[in-house]
Amino acid sequence: MPLAVGDYTDCKMVTKCKIKTPKSAKRSLVQGTPSKVGGDRYIPTRNAVQMDVAHFLIAKNNDQENESPTKKEHQKSWSLNLNGYDIEQTKILRLSGKPLCAPEGYQNNLKVLYSQSTTPGSTKKPSRYIPTMPERILDAPEIRNDYYLNLIDWSSLNYLAVGLGNNVYLWHAESGDILPLVQLEGQEDYIASVSWIKEGNYLAVGTRNGEVQVWDVERQKRLRNMVSHTARVGALSWSSYILSSGCRVGQIHHHDVRIARHHVATLNGHSQEVCGLKWSPDGRYLASGGNDNVLNIWPSLTGNDAELQPLHTFTQHQGAVKAVAWCPWQANILASGGGTSDRFIRLWNANSGSCLNAMDTRSQVCAIVWSTEYKEIVSGHGFSQNQLVIWKYPNLTKVAELKGHQARVLDLTLSPDGTAVCSVAADETIRIWKCFAVDAAKKKKAATNQTSVLHHGIR
Repeated sequence: MPLAVGDYTDCKMVTKCKIKTPKSAKRSLVQGTPSKVGGDRYIPTRNAVQMDVAHFLIAKNNDQENESPTKKEHQKSWSLNLNGYDIEQTKILRLSGKPLCAPEGYQNNLKVLYSQSTTPGSTKKPSRYIPTMPERILDAPEIRNDYYLNLIDWSSLNYLAVGLGNNVYLWHAESGDILPLVQLEGQEDYIASVSWIKEGNYLAVGTRNGEVQVWDVERQKRLRNMVSHTARVGALSWSSYILSSGCRVGQIHHHDVRIARHHVATLNGHSQEVCGLKWSPDGRYLASGGNDNVLNIWPSLTGNDAELQPLHTFTQHQGAVKAVAWCPWQANILASGGGTSDRFIRLWNANSGSCLNAMDTRSQVCAIVWSTEYKEIVSGHGFSQNQLVIWKYPNLTKVAELKGHQARVLDLTLSPDGTAVCSVAADETIRIWKCFAVDAAKKKKAATNQTSVLHHGIR
């Protein structure tokens, strides 16, 4: 019978009926907001924040499952069985934290170099040991404290010649014997310069009275007494049988020691005293420095030398140019140093006439010598530290300083084997510095290689 509207009994029966709600609708009521009320189901809506939270929860659950201890142990056992090592312990690239150290004895099968220490190619080679103390110290009483004189020279026969007052003494570096060679007779005369010929058996001596003497060391006898200058001869240099001498009035004379009329040419390129004079190793150029702050480079003798002119004249130095020295392995490179008003060391190319480099040493440059074993030069200085400085060629970076003299360094000379530098100073001492020592094994190997080359060439 159909129910009538307002029938209380029937309506009460209807309200007691249970209507089952779908599970999806219940979940929607909890997690979302119903979009529509009514009907038999609910359609939920989610905003962006809720989607991000849900994604985070799902990813977190997955990570926890993947990092389970059981799975890690399986991966470790597989890595040990397949590779022989745990791959987790040998990772080089990591997203966070510092890379782990390789296990002791580990070697990558892919030949990848892995080490926390620097590789051999990037390791800086240690510099050689340079003693800062002299190997020997000799007395030089009555050494003349004159910047413009050249009073020591070391021969190829290992004799060191020293001009002291009006005497010249020879010191044999190997035996230590001292031999008096020259004694000037004049009371006011004194030794102004000494220079050995390349073979080492003849010594040239310049005096205050303008004489140039040539002595035979073996026989201890004077061979020549050449008079052509009118003032003291403070600089000498040999080129085969030609002996060049520079004097106080600025002239340079060439002497042919083989003939009676020894004076064969005169060079007029300085207005004041010539204090630096050196022939290049190949005999092509003569470098002369003067108290007029001028550095000249002259050509070799050609036969018609009545009016020789300098190839190059350099005026960059602002002080007297006494320190001049030619490179032993590159005969066209010249080093020069200026006096107190200048203090610069300059490198020159004699072929082009260009200045290759310049360095302010901040003290008077008294002398320069080149090393024959290393690409380095040594300079002797005056005020204020009176030191020797070793410079790298060609950038002129400082390698070492050798200190010990109590007054300015007057002159430098190199030992015949190229391992030691001799300095004489106004403190009346001569010091031998072993600053170019060569590794004996390396030198022996080089000599062996050279011998084998010659042997193959002869065959």
